[in-house]
Amino acid sequence: MQNKNVPTRNLRLLAGIYAALGTLSVGVAADAQAQTAANAPGDRALEEVIVTGTRRTDRSATESASPIDVIGGAELNTQAASNMLDVVKNVVPSFFVPQNTISDASTFVRAPSLRGLPSDQVLVLLNGKRFNRSALVQVYAGGDTGLSFGSHGSDLSSIPSIAVKKLEILRDGATAQYGSDAIAGVLNYGLRDDVGFEVVARMGQYQDNSDGDGMLFAANAGFEVGNDGFINLAAEYFDDEQTSRGATRPVAIAFAEENPDLADQLPHYPLPVQIWGSSPTHGFKFVLNSEFGMGENSELYLFGNYADTKTDQSFNFRSSLIGTRPFEATDGDTTFFNDLGGRSFFQHPFYYPCPANNATCPAGGFVEDPDNAFLMSSLYPGGFTPRFVGENEQIFGTVGFRGEAESGLNYDFSTSLSRNTLALSMYNSISPSFGPETQTSFEFGDLIQEEINVNLDVTYEIDAGMASPLTFSAGAEYRDETFESTEGDFQSYGAGPYATANPLYTEIAPGVFQATGGFTEVEDPAASGYGGTSPTYANSNSQTSYGVYFGLEGDITESVTMGAAVRYEDYETFGSEVVGKLNAIWHLADSFSLRATIGTGFHAPSPGQNNTQILTTTFLAGESVQQGTFPVTSAVAQYYGAELLKPATATNYGVGFVLRPLDTVTLTVDWYEIEVEDRIFISQSYFVDADDILALPELASVGLNGSVQYFTNAFDTTTHGVDVVGTWAATDNLDLTLAYNYNKSEAENFDPAIVSGDQVIGIERLAPNHRATFSGNWSLGNFGVNFRVNYYGSWIDANDYPTEFDANGRIVDGQEFGEKTTADLDLSYTFMEKYTLTVGGTNIFNTYPDKIAATASNPIYTLTGSLSDGQVYPRSGGPFGINGGYYYAALRVRF
Repeated sequence: MQNKNVPTRNLRLLAGIYAALGTLSVGVAADAQAQTAANAPGDRALEEVIVTGTRRTDRSATESASPIDVIGGAELNTQAASNMLDVVKNVVPSFFVPQNTISDASTFVRAPSLRGLPSDQVLVLLNGKRFNRSALVQVYAGGDTGLSFGSHGSDLSSIPSIAVKKLEILRDGATAQYGSDAIAGVLNYGLRDDVGFEVVARMGQYQDNSDGDGMLFAANAGFEVGNDGFINLAAEYFDDEQTSRGATRPVAIAFAEENPDLADQLPHYPLPVQIWGSSPTHGFKFVLNSEFGMGENSELYLFGNYADTKTDQSFNFRSSLIGTRPFEATDGDTTFFNDLGGRSFFQHPFYYPCPANNATCPAGGFVEDPDNAFLMSSLYPGGFTPRFVGENEQIFGTVGFRGEAESGLNYDFSTSLSRNTLALSMYNSISPSFGPETQTSFEFGDLIQEEINVNLDVTYEIDAGMASPLTFSAGAEYRDETFESTEGDFQSYGAGPYATANPLYTEIAPGVFQATGGFTEVEDPAASGYGGTSPTYANSNSQTSYGVYFGLEGDITESVTMGAAVRYEDYETFGSEVVGKLNAIWHLADSFSLRATIGTGFHAPSPGQNNTQILTTTFLAGESVQQGTFPVTSAVAQYYGAELLKPATATNYGVGFVLRPLDTVTLTVDWYEIEVEDRIFISQSYFVDADDILALPELASVGLNGSVQYFTNAFDTTTHGVDVVGTWAATDNLDLTLAYNYNKSEAENFDPAIVSGDQVIGIERLAPNHRATFSGNWSLGNFGVNFRVNYYGSWIDANDYPTEFDANGRIVDGQEFGEKTTADLDLSYTFMEKYTLTVGGTNIFNTYPDKIAATASNPIYTLTGSLSDGQVYPRSGGPFGINGGYYYAALRVRF
């Protein structure tokens, strides 16, 4: 039977493994030692074969031509996080993902970054097969998505940790091997194929406020099928409650003081009216992995993933206070008073339409009758905070047949089908332009991503008289990708009678009306907080492509291995691309090797990036603003200068060495540079005035003073950095690892009229340029101890906290969040051979990012010690979150 972990399209051009992070060990106890031993440093890692980026089955850690992190399933499965994004972030220094507090739909699908590049330039594989994109295109314009603004990547959160045998992270360009998107690297999740039964139960909560209670139950069961087959099933249920790390708004305090009998009508009472923290989320995940022998040299395989997750997010608070109140604030240098008040729809009455068929009160007019006026405060006396709900359903399945012909030709034919759906809704809100007829809950429609992938991959070894046979690889791929959005409730996107200024009339005699000369207030169209999909943009768009590739690699001499690959892909929407890759490793001595790689790549614009239309409500200077993201083909986007998208193209360079002075010590150092041209991003905001609406009536859906943004090939970037990883198997029961990453991106060739300076700063400084981890595990008998120390360099979120520099590069307005160090620790004890009890904590010293500083752009209010919206800590969470220390206990049972 074939090696169970050989993926389908991995050309043999990447030779090997980065021993490095494959050795980050966090096993839980002595009972887990057998599982973690294969991932430990020193001798215990040398014989482990990797499959990502190569078809050869004889490549090991110190023979790698490209850096690969190998993280064992035991380490993934024993962390306190229920989200795979947080699991990977904890152990891979160049992997970055924000916490996402209030970030529209991006809270439901968080976008990671590898080596500073966006999520859709990181290819995700499951058992070597391309994993589908999520249904969400990242259009939220804040620090939460600053590195992945406009990206359309995969949702890793649907994969349960207990299902993973190992994760291989190729931190190198690999488009020539895998196709579009593999610019920053590749994540390949290898699923478990073992036999047995395992159950895990874990509970925990955060130290501060005793909130964020987390509960997880997971199980894995593996069964033999015949003499050469298996079925492995994994399931997980999780329930994580919300956290709150902000203050309430000053206007909420004023409301409670002025209306003590209505204080409990404030949203979330007695918590802040607007929650800054993690949103409550729960759901379940399921994975099937199986193989069935079909003869001596062939097998049928089937694996799949199903997940359903629901998240309930706090939005911005809308106050019901009439008028404004002065609140003391400071910009860091001076103290002043700012006037804060309620939203406009609370500050005036809504009058009723003229009676039908009345000559003195024509259609479109409204009757001014203060005694019968409608006030929004009758719905929400204490104001309201919309709650935004996202339910994400993931379905992925692959069936394939692989084997070896009598000629020695290895083949693998597979088909993958997937569907990801994000259903969006909201409650505790209004559609203000509908006045008294407003709904309070809304269905916004579904976003749907569907994909079909068909692959054929072959390899054949050729004896060319060299130190090893040359491995010839070839293959073909067909992809069909569809992005669909369905229509929402009419009030979720539509404009009601109060969306325009209509004349007011007063009754001067029974049935007789006279114009007052006044007009109704103009209200924003769509639901307050988010806009549903209108019929204009409720559609389905597809893109098909096909590709072919060829590769050749082998040991040219006893000390030199080289490889080459070339790939051709053709897309129906924009044409074709040809990319290639060369790499080599030279073993100068048993203990020292040099390696280098160069390759080209691309990211093809997805149907989602070409066709997404979203309307959201954001707050600028305390005022609500409708912000619309429009397809580049739409009249709105083209009115503001949009052009058709083209592929982002890239060139990767890498040089490094592997040093192994002792059998128990390994050091790898890798320098890299990634040049990306025509990177796909989203423009800065263009504000709509009355002349714009007159010139293009479609802009009325955004509204006066609203803003428009669109996708664009905005700029080029050059990313350069260094990865350093050292491992030491100090004793038979003590393993230590130090991993460091320096990463810096620079935005180039951008048009300031399209991309703002704050967006550029986000690209360059949102993630820390320096990140390091020092970890180890120690075991003695039935006891185990695991620890990790995490270092995060300083960073800047100019998207949310505008930043200005002087000529010397010093900040004159804005903030640089300082460097921090956190620590994780767990203790385990195994008893009765099958049971392992673990107690531990992440961020055990309860470290937080710097608080938001008072600046001219963001004054801090004395009453709350926060911004006007209650922010105390950076809204994105920064590189490690704003929740503080988390403590947990877990019980694991293995049969």
